[in-house]
Amino acid sequence: MVDASGGAVAGATVVVRQPPAPEQRVVTGPDGRFTFFFVGGAVPVDVVVRAPGFGEVRRAVMPAEVAGPVRIVVEPSGIEETVTVTPGRAELRLGSVPASVNVLAGEEIRRSAAPLADDVLRQLPSFSLFRRTSSLSSHPTAQGVSLRGIGPSGVSRTLVLLDGVPFNDPFGGWVHWTRVPLEAADRIEVVDGATSSLYGNYAMGGVINIVTRPPQPRSVELRTQYGSLNSPKFDLRASDVWGRASASVDVSAFDTEGFVPVAPEERGPVDTRAAVQFANVNARLQYQLSDDVQAFVQGGYFREDRDNGKVSTINGEPEANATRWRTMSAGFRARLAGGDDVQARVFVDAETFRSNFLAVTDATGARSASRMSLAQRVPTTAWGASAQWARAVSPRHALSAGLDWRRVTGESQEQVLDFARGETPVTLRESGGRQHSVGFYVQDIVSVTDALTLTLSGRLDHWRNVDGHNIEVSASTGEPTAGHDPALPSRSDTVFSPRIAALYAVTDRLSVWGSFGTGFRAPTLNELYRQFRVGSVVTLANVELGPERLVGGEAGVRFSPASSVSLRATWFDNRVTDPVSNVTIDTTPALVTQQRQNLGSTHIYGLQTDAEWRLSPAWRVSAAYLYSHATVTAFDANPSIVGNFLPQVPRHRASFDVTFTDPRLFDLTVDVQAIGSQFDDDQNTRSVPGYSTPGLPRYAVVSLLASRRLSETLDVFAGAQNLFDQRYYVGTLPTTIGTPRMVSVGVRIRVAGR
Repeated sequence: MVDASGGAVAGATVVVRQPPAPEQRVVTGPDGRFTFFFVGGAVPVDVVVRAPGFGEVRRAVMPAEVAGPVRIVVEPSGIEETVTVTPGRAELRLGSVPASVNVLAGEEIRRSAAPLADDVLRQLPSFSLFRRTSSLSSHPTAQGVSLRGIGPSGVSRTLVLLDGVPFNDPFGGWVHWTRVPLEAADRIEVVDGATSSLYGNYAMGGVINIVTRPPQPRSVELRTQYGSLNSPKFDLRASDVWGRASASVDVSAFDTEGFVPVAPEERGPVDTRAAVQFANVNARLQYQLSDDVQAFVQGGYFREDRDNGKVSTINGEPEANATRWRTMSAGFRARLAGGDDVQARVFVDAETFRSNFLAVTDATGARSASRMSLAQRVPTTAWGASAQWARAVSPRHALSAGLDWRRVTGESQEQVLDFARGETPVTLRESGGRQHSVGFYVQDIVSVTDALTLTLSGRLDHWRNVDGHNIEVSASTGEPTAGHDPALPSRSDTVFSPRIAALYAVTDRLSVWGSFGTGFRAPTLNELYRQFRVGSVVTLANVELGPERLVGGEAGVRFSPASSVSLRATWFDNRVTDPVSNVTIDTTPALVTQQRQNLGSTHIYGLQTDAEWRLSPAWRVSAAYLYSHATVTAFDANPSIVGNFLPQVPRHRASFDVTFTDPRLFDLTVDVQAIGSQFDDDQNTRSVPGYSTPGLPRYAVVSLLASRRLSETLDVFAGAQNLFDQRYYVGTLPTTIGTPRMVSVGVRIRVAGR
């Protein structure tokens, strides 16, 4: 299997039909080869090829051809013909989806110079973490993802999935981006906008679904690289197929000494390098019970250790955190004779997160004195299940429904340390509880005419928070403190999330669409039960928190003057009520007390555009731009900030990408990302030293990756992230900077059997 330039096409699904023999399904290996069993006879063999990014190929292979290699050439599909599964929880053509959807194909992911998933996704302007900084150096609790600037904070307002299984941290809602198996990814689908009508919680701002590649016969792929900042990375994927059974194993490991995130002019003895080490292992076993029924079981283990860029000047102990995460899932998919498609899966997560927090105690601002303030251990377990059904009840009518259930149990076990040296526990605290949630959705897609398609969906979600407790005692006496409450009140909530959308095909090349719907996010166990202290600021939990709610709409247009050109523009308008905010409730000279509360409202609107042009099989150019106007519209605790811009949301983001691909010569990808200025605080007053304008200044970075195929099994590559070593700012108090230039070189080896 090759493309128009002669390059091997790996991971393509080949369906072989030789009646009356059973249908065969095989997958091409890294070298593009596939093997099927010929049962004999004079009847031609019907071969159907489906490869991501390429058009479907149907070919009748004559018996005489089977004796030797069969060469099949695939051509790139039209951009609007790309198949996506996330926006409708079903397979749909991208051009028929009434939503803003981006699909990063596996080859695009592997052509990025970025070693971590969040940096790969930044080529989409709608994507951002809580702050500008990469997961290379940021604390996991600050890695919440925001799409289009909806509610930026450490907690995600976007649901992240791995093969349809929830990927967000079950206790706090943030995302461990180092846990994403990048080399195993077949594609990453990003749906901007409220998707709670199908997915419920966390999908208030959208959905990101990482879809992994299917197993390939007798294949091993190894990618190893070494980069600046003393950063080796290792990725291995091995898979095989035995008749109806198949298996795959993915391993990744990364280590970097990192960099000092505090700006050079403000560094002191407190500051050191922010570094990370991680290892990730995932294994999957699939079995084809029949031509129409497939089952799978999958398990994974993740380990991450971080130094967060600060040390205690009393005993040299680093501020650090560690994560250990085990996961298991199983499920099946059946295509029944009547046309019904049924899927179900169960999953379980067991995670332990450890972290300590350091307070800078130097009053002079020289960052010369610090001590530990808090040690924390957070064990969490989560169980879940989902089932969905779909059926095309007529050529113009597709109906689907589904049920999701989840239970999360978590507790923050804390030691508050002494104020003098930060070495002796003075208060012991255990805060946590359980959250049960269940949701049911229905979706109806109706082709009213050949040109007009309506999508109606709605979901009812109910959750309960139970067994809440805050057991707080003196470490020296064991006596309860003032905050001790072993039986916090339970609470339950119910939310209905509807959505209506329409797409009208004006011509074969031009379509317009619009949608209106709602979204929500339930408070996490972290927000409900966990209090924490950083320096002289204590943030209290709040068991009375209710859901954040969003009402929004979109209007878009797609234009494809040719199959190789796509132009899209989307206007969006979202209003969020009851966002969870930290509100100051008491101040003393030595202590500031805050509490999480549902408070106020925000308004986020703007314009999202993108364009892609496949000039030839070798050349591809794409560009995207996002304008996001995000402001506070009500805030009872502090009316003075009404009208201010939301912190961490730039009004302008843009990206530009050029790719050249020719296996006979080389591959080259150049990526430019530009981020406008943004505020770092709700008062919109903080500024970076040396800049008179409040906020974090705008910046642009350039990255590139070049590779050369030396043989059928060996590639070499070299890349640079932030090629020109642009200094850009990600925070104030103290002033912190983003990732400096990272240069890497490596090899990729592919071995496939017959």
